[in-house]
Parts: sequence; structure tokens; C-alpha cells
Amino acid sequence: MSCEALEKLKEARARFSQKDIAERLDVNPKTVGRWERGSVPCPTVILPALKEILKNNQQVPDNADRFTFIDLFAGIGGIRAGFQSTGGKCIFTSEWNSYSQKTYIENFGDEHPIVGDICPYPAEEIPDHDVLLAGFPCQPFSIAGVSKKNALGRPHGFECVTQGTLFFDVARIIATKRPKAFLLENVKNLVSHDKGNTFKIILQTLKEELGYDVHYKVIDGKSFVPQHRERIIIVGFREKTGFSFDNLQLPKEQTLLSSILHPENGTEQEEAPFTTGDKAKVHSKYVLSDKLWAYLQMYAAKHKAAGNGFGFGLVDGTMTARTLSARYYKDGSEILIDRGKGKNPRRLTPRECARLMGFPDTFKIEVSDCQAYRQFGNSVIVPVIREVARLMTPHIIELKQQEEAGISQQWLLA
Repeated sequence: MSCEALEKLKEARARFSQKDIAERLDVNPKTVGRWERGSVPCPTVILPALKEILKNNQQVPDNADRFTFIDLFAGIGGIRAGFQSTGGKCIFTSEWNSYSQKTYIENFGDEHPIVGDICPYPAEEIPDHDVLLAGFPCQPFSIAGVSKKNALGRPHGFECVTQGTLFFDVARIIATKRPKAFLLENVKNLVSHDKGNTFKIILQTLKEELGYDVHYKVIDGKSFVPQHRERIIIVGFREKTGFSFDNLQLPKEQTLLSSILHPENGTEQEEAPFTTGDKAKVHSKYVLSDKLWAYLQMYAAKHKAAGNGFGFGLVDGTMTARTLSARYYKDGSEILIDRGKGKNPRRLTPRECARLMGFPDTFKIEVSDCQAYRQFGNSVIVPVIREVARLMTPHIIELKQQEEAGISQQWLLA
């Protein structure tokens, strides 16, 4: 048995799935699992192949560093993952939640430290960047006093209208750093919030106050993952470009829940504490207790009788799930997996939640189930962001080249 081979295997598993490694080594995925568990010695002969895998297959793409970006209200890095896949390099991160910071660091391990609350952070101290990314929380915008300030002849730009909201911090950074582009993500209801006034102010700020060419679209994640999840994506460019959401490429075939559920038949490696045993069965702790299951059924029946639509969402592998929320840790009622007649349903495991949001199995989950449910429920569907990043990247690169050419021209004329 080679200790070095086992260490390299562990290093590879931090980046790649068991299946990926098995394909590269031309062995059965179960064999990789046995090496990891120590039930079968990890042979020295695979050491050169493991080194080659680690050398030639990095988490970041070959075209990395094509442009730089900052990650605000970063959560666990879902938006970052999408832009990193198209060659972006993150140079600044802000996230206030300590548990989300832990997950973010575990998976991205940056050279730069994570800034906590962005609100008091001076925009001037943020490094220059090509793209600003922000999944900012939606807050009410107060427009009280604007008419009064008009009467008094006082200015009331975005600083007045949006002050006290988290969007203000996005706007002030854009105003100070003037990135070539930005992507903002929020809930679908942002469009209708406060009878449309909130979204009106956001667009007015981005277009009129800051002077960006703005595009937006509500995208349902069910085109990419088996989850109905509508989110608005707002994209802006400092100059006019050929960007259009009409070029969005959605998968033709919709995926089903079976694609993200643990198979429980031994074809997947055991991943404690989510699955156990040789067949990698879902841990019993995810099965609803008799008391909770009885309560949810009673609650649903009560609201059905009253003509309301409230109730649990019971699904199986042939279906698409409801939206995963940050409150999933409470009872899991919006997505309950049917285990068959006479059996109580179960919650999704955190690993299944990660898959439901489009994160790869290499994504590390080192926090409690409660925190993991909150984090994935608050995150973005990674393939959606990846597709938007694919559309944006050529225009970002073009603006960057134009800027560099302009600087070169000025140097030649000097």
C-alpha cells in the first residue's frame, strides 16, 4: 500500500467526483471508493496517473484570468462559480455570514481575505475590476422626501433614493470603480415589489444615474436542473454592446429529480453523514418522524378545506421540485421525497440540495445540515449563471481590448 498514492487520491477527490477519477484511471468507481475507505490497499502503480490528473486538470479553466471580477453578497460562491468557468478571476469577495464564509473558503481558498459587511467598506479601497457580481438582498426603497427635495432644489440622485438599502452599496461601488460590466441577481418578485417602484428605481439608477446599458430577464432554473426556480438577472455594460438575452441557450431536455437523488443501490460511493453502508443508503435522520408527517398532512388538509393552496410538496424521481428555500431546514415541506406506500417521506440531503442548485459533487459541505440547507436555499442555480456568463464574456473581453487599445494609442501619441 502506498501512503503517497492515498494522499494524492484524497487530493484528487477534493477536486473531482469518484466517477471522474475512475474513468481517468480506467477502473470501477467502487474500486476508488474501496481505496478511499481503506478496505482495499491503494496501489502504488496509480501514483503517476494521479499526479498527471492533478497536474493537467485544475478547478479553473485553461483560459483563466481573461478578466477580473468582484463577488459581493457572495453567499457560498454560486455566481462566482459561473463566471470562473468562463475564464474570470475573482480578486475581491464580500460576505457577512460566517458559516457561508466557511463554505466559500473551503471551496475557493482565495489568496485575498473575505471582507464581511460591505456597507461600511470604502469603495475606493476595492481593487479595480472588469465585472461586478452581486446577488444583493431585496429591500424596500423609500422615495419619501424626493418631492420635498425637488421643491427645495436639492439633489436627490441614487444616494438619496437608495440610501439605507443594500442596492445602494452596489450602486456606489459601480459609481466609484466604473467596471466594464455587472451582473445582479434577485428574486422574481423584485419586478413587482412595491407596485413596481423598487425595480423602477433600480433601473433608473443603473441607466440614468450611472449610465450603463442595461438588460434583464427572469429565468426559470428548471431548464437546467429539476427545480422550478425563477430569478431575475440584471446585466449592464458601461458601453453599448451586442449583448442580448435572446441568445440564451436553454437545454432542450428537462432533467428530472432522479438525476440528483442518491440511487441507494451501491452505484454511488457512501458519503457520510448523508448516506451510509455499501449501498450508500440515505441516512435515516432525513426521514420524517411520524409526528411531523402527521402534522404536515393535517396542516395541508386544513388549508385545502379552506380553499388555500398551502401544503407540502411530495415528489418522486420522475418530477420537478418546487423552489428550494432557506427555510428548508425547518421541516422540508416544500420538497419531500416519496419513499413508497406506507413509508414516511424524507427530506433531501444537503448533497442532493447542492446538486439541485447545480453544484458539482466536488463541492465541499463542511457545515451542519441546518446551515447547509440555508446556504443552498439562498444560493443561485450555477448552470444558469454559467450560461449568462457565457453570453457576457465575449463582450467583456471586447470592452477590455478596446480599453487597452485606447491606452496604447494614448501612449503612442504622448
